[in-house]
Order: sequence, then C-alpha cells, then structure tokens
Amino acid sequence: MVSAAEQLARNISFATFSKAKELQARLWFTLGALIVYRIGTQIVIPGIDTEQYRAMFANLQGGILGMWNTFSGGAVERMAIFALNVMPYISASIIVQILSTAIPALERMKKEGEAGRKQLNQYTRYLTVILAIAQAYGIAIALNTVGADGKHMAVEPGIYFITSTVVTLVGGTVFLMWLGEQITARGVGNGISLIIFAGIVAEFPNYIFQTFGKLRGGSIEFPALLVIAVLSVAMILFIVFVERSQRRLLIQYPKRQQGNRMVGGESSFLPLKVNSSGVIPPIFASSLLMLPQTLASLNNAQGASAQGGWWGETLSFINAYLGHGQPLYIALYAALIIFFCFFYTSIVFNPEETAENLRKYGGFIPGYRPGKRTAEHLDYVLTRLTVIGSIYIAIVCVLPEFLRGQFNGTFYIGGTSILIVVSVTMDTIAQIQSHLIGHQYEGMIKRARLGGKKK
Repeated sequence: MVSAAEQLARNISFATFSKAKELQARLWFTLGALIVYRIGTQIVIPGIDTEQYRAMFANLQGGILGMWNTFSGGAVERMAIFALNVMPYISASIIVQILSTAIPALERMKKEGEAGRKQLNQYTRYLTVILAIAQAYGIAIALNTVGADGKHMAVEPGIYFITSTVVTLVGGTVFLMWLGEQITARGVGNGISLIIFAGIVAEFPNYIFQTFGKLRGGSIEFPALLVIAVLSVAMILFIVFVERSQRRLLIQYPKRQQGNRMVGGESSFLPLKVNSSGVIPPIFASSLLMLPQTLASLNNAQGASAQGGWWGETLSFINAYLGHGQPLYIALYAALIIFFCFFYTSIVFNPEETAENLRKYGGFIPGYRPGKRTAEHLDYVLTRLTVIGSIYIAIVCVLPEFLRGQFNGTFYIGGTSILIVVSVTMDTIAQIQSHLIGHQYEGMIKRARLGGKKK
C-alpha cells in the first residue's frame, strides 16, 4: 500500500518547486557556501615556492596526498589554505564515535538526547583542532625541510614560516567545519559531505581532459574508452540500487486499554540498510595502504632509496607490489574494506540497545521475545546484511583499481570517490524531496483551514 508521503512525492513538479521559497533560499545558500569553498581551494598559503612544491607533489601524488588532493578538489596540489579540508573533522568524528562505545561517561552522554549530542559535538570540534594542528605542523615541517636538490619549498624557511603555515591551515579547517555546520542548518543536505562532494566533482573536468588527451595522443583507443564509460555508468547504477536497498523488520505494538477503549495494535518497520557503514571503510583502508606508498615516495624524493640494506629492499618491495593495480594491493585493499565494514557497523548499530528501546516502548518482532532474543535476531540479520554490504563495497572500490591497471591508468576516479558522489547526491535529493513534501503538507493544511472558515 502506498503511503501518503509517497503519494505526495509522486505529485512533486516544477510548479511545486517554484512555490517553495524557503527551499529555494536554502539551495541558494548552499550554492553560495560551496562557491566560497571553491575560492578558498585556489588561494595558496603564503611563503610557498610553487615550482618546488609542484615538483615534490608530482613524486608523491600516488600516496595519501593524492587521495587528499582528490577529496579537497585540488587544494593539496596547490597547497591552498583549505589543503587539510575537513579530513581532521571526519577523523575526530570517528574517534569520538569509537570512544563513545568504550568510555561509559561518553556512552551515557550519547543517551542523554539533544544536550548530550551537543556536548559530543563540542568534543569533536576540540579534537578537530588538535588533529588539524598536528597535521598542519607536519606539513609545515616537510615544506620547511631541504629537498634532495638542496632547495627549500619555503621561500623564507624558518619559525615564522612554520607558524604562519600552521595557523593558515588550521584556520582553513576550522572555517570549513563552521561552513559545513551552516550548510546543514541553513542549507540543504549534510554540509561536511557536500564539501567533500564539491571537491571530488570539481576534479571531474580535469579527469575528462586528461582522458581525451590520451585519446588524441594514441595511448588509449576509442573502444577502450567506450568500455570505461559503460562500466562507469553500470557502477553508478549498481551503487544506487544497493544504497537504496534495505531489509525491513516488522515491528508490532500490542493493543492496550486506555479508559473505555482499546488503543495501539499498530505495526511499523525497522529498516536496516545493506550498507550500514557508509564510505568510512574504504577511506580507512585506502589511508592505511597509501601510508607506506607515501613514505616510500618521500624517501625516493629525498634520495634515500639509493641506500642499500633492508630499508632499500623494503622500499623496492613497496614500490613493486603495493602500487595501484598490483595484485597484492588489490587483495589487501579488499580484505581491509571487509574488516572495517564489520568493525564500523558494530559501532554505529548496537543490537542490544535497539532491542532495549523496542522493549521500552512496547514494540516486539513477531516470533521473538523482547530483550535478549530480539537482540540476537537483530545481530543475526545485521551480520548477514554486512556480509553482502562489505562484498558490495569491496567490488565497487577494487574494480577501479583493476581497471586502472588494465587501461594504463586511464580510469582516474576511484571507487571511494564514486561512492561518495552517488551517496551524497542521493541524500541531498532525498532532503529536497522532504522539503517539498513538507511544503505540500503546509499548503494542504492552509487550504483546509480556509475551507473551514468559509463554512
């Protein structure tokens, strides 16, 4: 049976959108905030020798810096004021979520409702600043160090350059954190996700130009390009299908007597997504695998690879077997994604807590007693869904790595980037539809009131 909300969603049209002035204002605010973000990714931090930095980045773009550059919309490649982007905030959010399941005080705070969530958000902001300072200081020290050619990437190296670089990068991260919260409150969609989305999408034209440049240069043939385009569209459709898929568990509420009449007896559904962990597992997995690549590239850039012994052999092994498209890299990448899917799902969904909430409000799953049996059933269903979800994410993220090796590096966009873009797009569209449905509800209520007054 189609619900009232679904019926309203089917009636949404351009005329409905043109009347939703509040939604239009929210969309304009979101667009303006993202334009401000894109301007910041073009402003280079002061005191950088751009030619020296560009040469260094060319040697390191296959590691963590390359992933951060994609998420930041090219800000790392230019060492702009938004080079750290919102990655410290994402790391801080994950750390606080993990600690809230391990520390009883934070767990109690999480259950206190809106006040507890505000306090946890404040802790997340503090931790973001700490992580941003640590990362910015590491970047400043690296920029202040003499390269293999005896030149600095800093125009005037020293304590003043280090201090100004740390302040600039931390200030950029804090501003983006505030901007993301403003988009969430006054715009449409999740602000932090939209900032990452804008950074990834901004690099798409560059990838397209590089692809057609290879086509003109003869390094790739047109049939191979057509195969890449078809596979990209198929992957997007596959992501949309799985992200919209969910397992609905029937929740029954018993009838109870209230005065002289019986109330209750309703039923609802508890939706469990196939992919409960989102895009966190591939981000974690790729970060861990790219760390040795970055260290190896940094040592090569500084001339350390010329040294013999076990260190030189280790660097040679990393360069040979842990590069993009290598079998060992793909196998470790898939294994880490599956591991983090189960790990993060256990953090974001607690079967015991969900079963206790159902029992508290009188709900139960037919065929299972409230409490422990319900928690066991939820854990069983969630485990099976996570198996499917982890395999799905592994396929989405590993396939581009395989194609990158098969098509001579032409498949530029990683599976994590595609997953983020599609997920954020679906979430934003869903929120726009929610605003339009709310506007239709308000219009129906106003018309009903006017009709009542006329009678």
